[in-house]
Amino acid sequence: MAEVLLEISGLAKAYGALHVTAGVDLSVHSGEIHALIGPNGAGKTTLVAQIAGEVMPDAGAIRFAGSDITRLPVHRRARRGLARSFQITSVFPGFTVRENVALAVMAARGRTFRLLRPASADREANAQAELLLAEVGLAGRSRVAASGLSHGEKRALELAMGLAARPRLLLLDEPMAGTGPTESAAMVALLERLKRQYAILLVEHDMEAVFRLADRISVLVAGRIIACGTPDEVRADDRVKAAYLGEEA
Repeated sequence: MAEVLLEISGLAKAYGALHVTAGVDLSVHSGEIHALIGPNGAGKTTLVAQIAGEVMPDAGAIRFAGSDITRLPVHRRARRGLARSFQITSVFPGFTVRENVALAVMAARGRTFRLLRPASADREANAQAELLLAEVGLAGRSRVAASGLSHGEKRALELAMGLAARPRLLLLDEPMAGTGPTESAAMVALLERLKRQYAILLVEHDMEAVFRLADRISVLVAGRIIACGTPDEVRADDRVKAAYLGEEA
């Protein structure tokens, strides 16, 4: 059986009377894509923010690779192998594609740098950047300014930047958001390839992509996991149909 890489138990977060997460239990195994789905406002992004360390839970525990990381700050979780992407791309538009990734490589190595000193001056970082760009399908775009990329290419670039630290787990928040059918298909193919090397917790509204990619799916509604299982099990669950999938019919 695959190693349990991430284990969340009893995670709770409230803002006043609003319980954003209410006793969430969830696990992610090595080598799997675990999708987290649910209607808007269900608490998915807040849950991912708690896993990443951007939001501290009120109660519960988060264990990663066997260690309790519940109270660790973001940078210490990143060093242990957690990487996150966001709904909105966060690249440097005035830098080339390769420079963006080279900067991420330098940061992952703990190197300080000045923006006045171009990332292109670091040969080792650039060599690593080229390998990462090839991994996400952007090898031919390395010299293009990030501002010149399509939306889908920017999402792939953001992934390459996230992979710079060679994480064990990727937290992906709607990587298909805003992409067209061609770009969405390219992202699905990319995630299928990455699954061989990284565990992935995937938050996504594209149900076709979710049911194609996920090994397991958890359904979050009003801050609670109402179902967890294989895609077939979740698709057949009457609670899920009533609470969420029915909206997509």
